Amino acid sequence: MDTSQHDMQGLFAQLGLPDSEASIENFIRNNHLPPDVPLENAAFWSAGQAQFIREAITLDADWAEVVDHLDAQLRH
Repeated sequence: MDTSQHDMQGLFAQLGLPDSEASIENFIRNNHLPPDVPLENAAFWSAGQAQFIREAITLDADWAEVVDHLDAQLRH
């Protein structure tokens, strides 16, 4: 059973990334996705991170809403 918090900090922790508010803001500020690149295909993910994101989207998992939010933030 997944007992993780399904928020941005929890998502970053699941992805093995620094999950402080400042680290998340820095990641979003320093990474940008063009409109034609799906989030899971972004060059900055490891294979495992990309798979986690792909599964969250495909399976409409508990993480899907937070992943969608991250996707939107990376496109601004």
